[in-house]
Amino acid sequence: MLDNTDMGILHELSKNSRITMKELGEKVHLTGQAAASRVAKLEDNGVIEGYAIKINQLKLGCFIHAFITIITQSTYHQPYLSFIKTREQYIINNYKISGDGCYLLECKFPSNELLNQFLEDLNEHANYKLSIVINK
Repeated sequence: MLDNTDMGILHELSKNSRITMKELGEKVHLTGQAAASRVAKLEDNGVIEGYAIKINQLKLGCFIHAFITIITQSTYHQPYLSFIKTREQYIINNYKISGDGCYLLECKFPSNELLNQFLEDLNEHANYKLSIVINK
């Protein structure tokens, strides 16, 4: 069971996973060594599975943010999943969902032309509904 200190550590690490253990300790009222020990315990127990970076897609030239609801035509999804592996440069997340579709793709594209080509190629494997992000 996690206590308030552990929850504070998780909160601080989720804001900035590059924080020093000394700084983390100060924020949760521990020494740097005690904070490092707690973090190690959270990692060992599988609460912290890893650390990631957040990439600014706009700085990489990807100006179109799209959510695509995927509707497969059969229960055999392998053709769609194989297609998705060939287009990983555009895909942020591929969620298997329940509800209106089978999957929800979150994608970034540098141009409408590349989005259109992606959708035309996708249509060989599944039907879709497209939503474009206007503002975050």
